[in-house]
Amino acid sequence: MGGKNDLSRYKLDSEEGREKLAEGHHEFPFSFQLPSGGVSTSFEGKYGSIRYWLKSEMEKPWSFNHKTKKAFTLISPIDINRMEYLMMVEKTTEKTLCCWCCTSGPISLYARIDRKGYCPGESIAITADFENLSSRTIVPHATLHQTQTFVAGGKSRFRRSKFTIVTGLAIQPSRMANWDSQLLKIPAVSPSIVNSCLIRVDYAVRITLQIPGVYNLSVDLPVVIGTVPLRTQPPNYRTLQSNMENLPRSNETRLTFYPPAPPYNEVDMSSLPDESPPMYAECVEGSVDITEDDDNIIGDTRFTPMYACVHDYPYQPPPAYSEIDPHPAPVVEEGQR
Repeated sequence: MGGKNDLSRYKLDSEEGREKLAEGHHEFPFSFQLPSGGVSTSFEGKYGSIRYWLKSEMEKPWSFNHKTKKAFTLISPIDINRMEYLMMVEKTTEKTLCCWCCTSGPISLYARIDRKGYCPGESIAITADFENLSSRTIVPHATLHQTQTFVAGGKSRFRRSKFTIVTGLAIQPSRMANWDSQLLKIPAVSPSIVNSCLIRVDYAVRITLQIPGVYNLSVDLPVVIGTVPLRTQPPNYRTLQSNMENLPRSNETRLTFYPPAPPYNEVDMSSLPDESPPMYAECVEGSVDITEDDDNIIGDTRFTPMYACVHDYPYQPPPAYSEIDPHPAPVVEEGQR
């Protein structure tokens, strides 16, 4: 439905107070204002879904009504340019193997990622150090884990899925190894969902050392899958830029973090850089049938959520870290005080 309106073909049924359509082709424009907040991203899960759709019905006297239904994707924005999503995430753990009365040396694992927030289509850069002082050969793995949480009637159900597994080279006994920005690709998965009391979607990068004969050693690095990609340079937001320039050069403000985008009504659109519109990709988990038990729908009822996705993602490693202050405070000599 949509397009232009042919009002000349309307007739009024005075008895029922309804409009009748004469034989022929009719098109009617319509629009709906979506809420600006308080909604969650479209999601199709095993035990529940967050679904938005349009449904239309045409009544036919003395016959079955015609119904059609179309779902659409609604995305609740998560801007990964916010400060809390740009912080590094790191963890470390170790394990000592015991076999009867013998104890081998420890196996240790340290891993970090350069930031917490990513978008589908990006790659997570993993830095890891592995130390194998045991007598067994171990193999490192990295996996993107998704956890779906469904809450209803005071009970919870969970579903855990794995995406994108990377396997490293085997580490022989008494050897060390490391990953220097090992890339883990993020497919077109649902963004994180944290603003719903019924359905939650969380992600983590799990780095595992597979150890023969015993439980594996692993760490989970939580990540947030967002919808607004990382900007390669700070946009020219005048008020925010001036505020950032006035900040003192302390250890916390020395890193080149970019401010989050202000509300649309505060942005001078003429000052924004030219950026390509977001690209969208079908969810990797595929389509679902949106027909319900009481539906008698005509037409295609398959639906696949579409999520914002970064294409041709050029990974750039983070700047090198140094203990030398690039902005040292001026030295005040004794006689100048």
